[in-house]
Amino acid sequence: MIKKWWQKEVIYQIYPKSFYDSNGDGVGDIKGITAKLDYLKNLGITMLWICPIYKSPMDDNGYDISDYFSLNPEFGTIKDLEALIEEGKKRDIKIILDLVINHTSDEHPWFVDAINSEDSQYKDYYIFKEGKENQPPTNWRSIFGGSAWEKLENKDEYYLHVFGKKQPDLNWENEKVRNDIYDMVNYWLDKGISGFRVDAITFIKKDQRYQSIDPDGVDELAKVTKTTRNQDGIDKFLLELKEKTFDKYDCITVGEAPGVPYDQLEDFIGKNGYFSMIFDFKYADLDVESGNEWFKRTNWDVKEFRDLMFNSQLAIQKVGWGANFLENHDQPRSISKYLKEEDVNYYSTTMLGGLYFFLRGTPFIYQGQEIGMTNFKRSSIEEFNDLSSIDQYYRSMEEGFTEKEAMEFVNLRSRDNGRTPMHWDESDNAGFTTGKPWLKTIENYKEINVKSQENKEGSILEFYKKLIDTRQNGKYSDCLIYGDIKPIEVNSDTIVAYERFYEKQKVLCLFNFSTKVQSVELKEENYELLLNNYDGNTINDFVNLRPFEALLIGK
Repeated sequence: MIKKWWQKEVIYQIYPKSFYDSNGDGVGDIKGITAKLDYLKNLGITMLWICPIYKSPMDDNGYDISDYFSLNPEFGTIKDLEALIEEGKKRDIKIILDLVINHTSDEHPWFVDAINSEDSQYKDYYIFKEGKENQPPTNWRSIFGGSAWEKLENKDEYYLHVFGKKQPDLNWENEKVRNDIYDMVNYWLDKGISGFRVDAITFIKKDQRYQSIDPDGVDELAKVTKTTRNQDGIDKFLLELKEKTFDKYDCITVGEAPGVPYDQLEDFIGKNGYFSMIFDFKYADLDVESGNEWFKRTNWDVKEFRDLMFNSQLAIQKVGWGANFLENHDQPRSISKYLKEEDVNYYSTTMLGGLYFFLRGTPFIYQGQEIGMTNFKRSSIEEFNDLSSIDQYYRSMEEGFTEKEAMEFVNLRSRDNGRTPMHWDESDNAGFTTGKPWLKTIENYKEINVKSQENKEGSILEFYKKLIDTRQNGKYSDCLIYGDIKPIEVNSDTIVAYERFYEKQKVLCLFNFSTKVQSVELKEENYELLLNNYDGNTINDFVNLRPFEALLIGK
């Protein structure tokens, strides 16, 4: 295989609003990230993905950009970012930014001009359609709730927004739009960043033939993704984006690419694919029904999770490289999602960490994951910030659920779960800020925080350091980074077992997803212990895996 520099990275995702506040205004900032670089270096991180810091009215926390070339003042200045890049280089930590190019904010100068000037040159930068008798062109529902069309004032004309109403979709059919986007991408790469995580990229191509259908002609509101996601012809846009930007730099690109079937993966991450790697959400979203109805829970089991994960790994392995994750800014906390509340402890949390970390691909750690941060328990919808959560709360009640049930749904799956302030210590507001935090902290921060775990043997944080060191610097590093993966069949539906193999090395990765001791027969001998979340294990012709044990053995 041809090795790429980005395959060896360990990437840490930062939600800047909630990472660390350097000036006491209650909002995290770029200087706060710089202040914690030594912590991240000590953890073993080699790259940071920073969620949007561009100028924005923050209706969707920065994913609604009003100026691609400026930073939002609450985060700092361009000089602050340049200093972060420079200080990162001193510690061998690279920086990638979020790239949001499916839509802008409705406060972006392009859109403001488009709706206020009859002969605006930016009218065709967005997707406008005539309504019919004060009804929108279709009855599509946006992903964040309500109609996907917003009516212009004093006109029977609407603009398309697949996400929030303050996030009008760009018209990628317009070459001028595309070239302006490419200029912006190259501007940031010239600044010295190492690449991008590319947001919602499979939505940039719309089937605009269907945007003049009478509302009665669409059966379900949720059909919006059928005509706005991963459409025929998107390859033209993605190839052009790559050729005019990414190919000019030896950069990393991580696509958020929902809706891509496995038989199209080669186009996205193959030898000549659009991106270095993509996130696959098929196993991350196993706990909810498809179609963004995430308040409708599914009763998944470990076998289903294991099968979905292995299907993803094997499909990606055939053609390219994956981006492995347990958590991100759009997901609840993994230990609250994958474990029963009564089962959450050091062993189960570290087992989960090891299970995904040694999959084939580049591992991503989301801020707070390395100390075992959990979901919150809110009692009022007024305590939520996330647009999607608020929509889900009211929609679930419209569909007949009680207020109590609706609150339980959003507590379980709200995107705000991963956006609460980082727990640095046991002081007020978890050491995140000296002011009032923009989002309420979780009550358990006095027990779960960096200070209480740092340099403490037997802590979740120290185990994450071992995970990283084993992958990056251990005897079997090449095998764990570049090796292929093969699922191992076991006589249990609650054990996840796989093998990584490379040249003459192999590593057997075993994870007990249950509260019972379980035996696994070894078909070979002379394995050596590489990593264990218990204090060692006896390896003969079989191993006994204790409750929630994570075990790596190599030969």
